[in-house]
Amino acid sequence: MYRVALIAGLVTALAGCSLGSANLSSGFAEPETTASVSPSSYLSNSKSVGLGGEPSAPRSSGGVQVAMLDKAPSGTYEKAEPGVLSNRDYSGTSLNAEMARDVINAYRKKFGLKALKLNPELTEAAKSHSRDLAKWDRISHYGSDGSNPWDRVKRTGYKARLTAENVGTGQINFNEVMKGWEESPGHNKNLLTPDAVHMGIALVQDQHTEFKSFWTLVLAAPM
Repeated sequence: MYRVALIAGLVTALAGCSLGSANLSSGFAEPETTASVSPSSYLSNSKSVGLGGEPSAPRSSGGVQVAMLDKAPSGTYEKAEPGVLSNRDYSGTSLNAEMARDVINAYRKKFGLKALKLNPELTEAAKSHSRDLAKWDRISHYGSDGSNPWDRVKRTGYKARLTAENVGTGQINFNEVMKGWEESPGHNKNLLTPDAVHMGIALVQDQHTEFKSFWTLVLAAPM
């Protein structure tokens, strides 16, 4: 749900479809089918996100040239400015999935919501997306193969009746990611999805990228 735009002194976030759109964090939520949903409807504005724009207006990819095999729809991802995070220390960045689960569940408990259980299929969906984001050094709910969160969950064999995704890039630790998600309406809505049962979370780091860290959270409920 948010990416960090330190140039402006902000940590930004990108979100969508229950996602908040604009910076380093991004959130996506979708019902049982995507057939009638247009790509532009995946994105919604969030005050905590810095890249943003109207949901119906394609966002610029900054003129970045990408390989022909990149199938992510034009205007559905954000790139970082060169060197924007070069002064941040990621040497201690890591993810403890059980700790992240407990933090999320403690937050949900405040609102009377049931605890989520870690799920291996959703964890794989999260990992695959974080790897893809790192490979292309961007933030998006679309994969380079054109997939959306719903597609990626289905590929793992998880039979979902609902799916939600939060993404973050540039954060140093999970507490920073969680804070951004809580402060973004779209991402927060995903965290507090009442019917969610399972979750998967992943972090991929690459010091050779501009974003440095790529976080993905997937929530779902089975059929």
